[in-house]
Amino acid sequence: MKSYALVLAAGLLPVVALCQKIVAPGSQDINTKYIKPEKSLYTVYYVKETNWDKQGTITYDIVAANNQLSLTSSYTPKDNTWVTARTSVVDGSTLKSISYAADTKKTKLNLNFGETITGNYYSKETKKDKKLNLRPTEPFIDFNWTDHLMGTLPLDVGYKARIPQFYYNDESNVQVEYYTIKEVKSYSYGSPKTGKHDSWLITLLEENTGAIYNYVVDKKDRRLWQREMSMGNGKWEITVNEELDYQPIKNRFNKEQAIQQISNGNSVIIGTAYARSSSGKRLAGLVNTAKKQYAPKGTEIMLFPNSAYYEEWLEVNKKIRKQKKVAEVPLDADFGHSVKRTKTYDDEGHFEFAELMPGNYIIMTSFDFSNSYNYSYVSGYTNYYNYWGYTGSTTNYGTGRSSYIDKANIEKRITIDKDGEKKEVNLKEM
Repeated sequence: MKSYALVLAAGLLPVVALCQKIVAPGSQDINTKYIKPEKSLYTVYYVKETNWDKQGTITYDIVAANNQLSLTSSYTPKDNTWVTARTSVVDGSTLKSISYAADTKKTKLNLNFGETITGNYYSKETKKDKKLNLRPTEPFIDFNWTDHLMGTLPLDVGYKARIPQFYYNDESNVQVEYYTIKEVKSYSYGSPKTGKHDSWLITLLEENTGAIYNYVVDKKDRRLWQREMSMGNGKWEITVNEELDYQPIKNRFNKEQAIQQISNGNSVIIGTAYARSSSGKRLAGLVNTAKKQYAPKGTEIMLFPNSAYYEEWLEVNKKIRKQKKVAEVPLDADFGHSVKRTKTYDDEGHFEFAELMPGNYIIMTSFDFSNSYNYSYVSGYTNYYNYWGYTGSTTNYGTGRSSYIDKANIEKRITIDKDGEKKEVNLKEM
């Protein structure tokens, strides 16, 4: 559970009493059925007060085979300059270590676990290779598995335990360090993708340094939602689950097919983009008088193939907006490759698209325009009198003309039936 890029601050809390049960390989408290063979992605942030500074990402890839569990973790910093890769293999039932290999920015490490731990440590800075023969005096959990170990435990309010953890540091003779579960309590975790989840909040103390870790673990499926690690001076490293398994859109986006559809055909779409005055605001008693409001020269027009994926994306987000519980689903990261762009080439909103294959398309644009209207107003009153006094009055009206800036947001669907077809379209907001 050592930091991927940090040195922990020491002396944050006193060492706790050493009376809790020990959770080591083979412990009855470990239920490995909660460790699922899957790939997961976490984003790592440094957080102080309200400032969240993204540092990079961690990918966990767990494979189960031959009663063994293999965990490959890869840390990639935000500048993508290097990758730390670690692979730990353990017994699938007990989590007893079998082998470990790590390739980091400065070192390489290979270990084989048995009665003794053998392997080699290589420094990329000194170019020196060191043979290892280690003899820990107590059972331990490989530090790579600590994040996943949390979810295997019989978590409940008041649960406590101590975890001996193995971590090789070439600058230290200490090979096994202890971590104490200080507190377990109920917690509601809010995912921006899937809403609220009943969870456990586990507080873990690193006895040697006093560093605090907080784990948020789902009560139902035991997935790790979030991990927090204290860094001192009010700063934390927070690692957040990105929910790779969250797939609300069942239809898949086909990047290659979309690119081919907008670039390998012989069909053409020509058109005119404009808004009418009636598309603007209408106030009581106001009458719009302007005619067409053309998209100005240089207005961007977008075109992309329609698909089952896009239609489902629209429908899913419509339901999400209605329920107001979670964030909308973003478009596939590759969707931008399917968008063809052009600009109006004159002040009368004309545009063109070429090299299109037969199929269904959606065309979109947005632009500002000036909307004008005539209006009437009360300019005064004429009062009438006779010998006996006031007999009545009439209202006098004036007329005026004004304008305001409005925005046209236009979307149109169009079908090309055969290759080589020339389609003409009015892209208008009514």
